[in-house]
Amino acid sequence: MSVFWWITFSGLAMSALALVGSVTLLLPSRLFDRLVMPLVALAAGSLLGGALFHMIPASVAVLGNLLGVYGLVALGFVAFLVLEQFLHWHHCHRDHAVVDHRPVGYLLLTADGLHNLLGGMGVAGAFIVDIRLGVTAWLVAAAHEVPQELGDFGLLVHSGWRRGAALGMNVLSALPFLVGGYVAYGLSSSFDVALLIPFAAGNFLYIAAADLIPQFSGEEGAPRKVIVTASFLAGLGILYALGGFA
Repeated sequence: MSVFWWITFSGLAMSALALVGSVTLLLPSRLFDRLVMPLVALAAGSLLGGALFHMIPASVAVLGNLLGVYGLVALGFVAFLVLEQFLHWHHCHRDHAVVDHRPVGYLLLTADGLHNLLGGMGVAGAFIVDIRLGVTAWLVAAAHEVPQELGDFGLLVHSGWRRGAALGMNVLSALPFLVGGYVAYGLSSSFDVALLIPFAAGNFLYIAAADLIPQFSGEEGAPRKVIVTASFLAGLGILYALGGFA
């Protein structure tokens, strides 16, 4: 299968993941709260592992061990910091007591769309450099999307959106991932898309460190702390092991 079709399939699959949010309708709120934080911790470990054990080493291998590579990692980190500062993007998992209604939903969807556009460019860049690296980058991004979509769908429904509209808009906000992939593919003949790999690594580092880890680090009670810490270490360990096989 050509790189173009890998990018297409990965973009469509990422959009399909938005449908996982409907699972929140089937789970009691208490059960959802018990499941989502271990998923968030697993995603955080996967994002860190993907950046540290796959994306950055691949960047160094392709571009060289240059200061500019790490500058691109920092740029990717800062880009998502700016995105969050100006769009107030955050992943809210059932904390609906402090959420306003529809305007917050539109803000969330806009920010998710921009995030997916950048993410799609980064993952497509990885596919163009190496199919295996692209698959790893997609899996890591998908691990992050699952708990995000669960939280986002619940947020939209509980802030006044009809279930069908919330599900449809969630899928729509994921489509820029495919658009970003096509943009990267289109630029690949005139632009070194390998530069997108360290940039995407910086994105992953920011999401894990600034957004996800603070969510589960506040869990109370020894059993819950053990569970989320083990989930985080599992995500990190799985990506480390995959790095060894690669």
